[in-house]
Amino acid sequence: MSILTVVIFNKVTTVNLKFDPGGKSCIHGEMNKPVQKRSLATRAKLIESAREIIASDGFSALRVEQVVQNAGVAKGTFFAHFRDKDALMEIIIGAKIDACLDTLESLPQPTTVDTLIGHLMPLIQFMTCERYVFDLIIRHSGAAAKDEIGPVARTFERQITVFAQWFSTGPFRKDVSPVILAEGIQAFAIQSMALDFCSINSEDPVDKRLTKYLDAWLCR
Repeated sequence: MSILTVVIFNKVTTVNLKFDPGGKSCIHGEMNKPVQKRSLATRAKLIESAREIIASDGFSALRVEQVVQNAGVAKGTFFAHFRDKDALMEIIIGAKIDACLDTLESLPQPTTVDTLIGHLMPLIQFMTCERYVFDLIIRHSGAAAKDEIGPVARTFERQITVFAQWFSTGPFRKDVSPVILAEGIQAFAIQSMALDFCSINSEDPVDKRLTKYLDAWLCR
């Protein structure tokens, strides 16, 4: 075993060289560490580039070509990090939902349906801000039998935990567990949001429709 010290991108890197009997060398050790750091930095740059474009143009209008141009990288680099546009969007949308849930966790326990819906509205408004956003959330929520559990699906699990903490005490029904109540809220919220995109059933705004559902679900 021989030790070789080299300089790569101004970093001193130790490389182990192991020679086999056939005369070929195999490189082991820490060669990959600078590459990993550069890879993570590039991935972060692509995500930040996408966020800047979304802030000005929205989610659905974003194109991969814009992202790589804004980030100053080649198009092939994008696909080395993300399967497609949706894979990148899932990370950004999942992070936004998590931020909404962080806020929900800090709010006081709701004691009326109106207060509860007031707590939920920032999350609902984000999830319905564009048809593309809502469609991606549903496709990646875990309901579509995807093998991989991604950022959006994990937020759906977290929603149940956050909602359930509101029902350990308080005025709402006690004949079912807090988790079941939370799952009902999530289901009715998704139904209300989905109907908002349906021209036949979009007469009532989301909050009014959800109030009808939750009055029946929580106040029996």
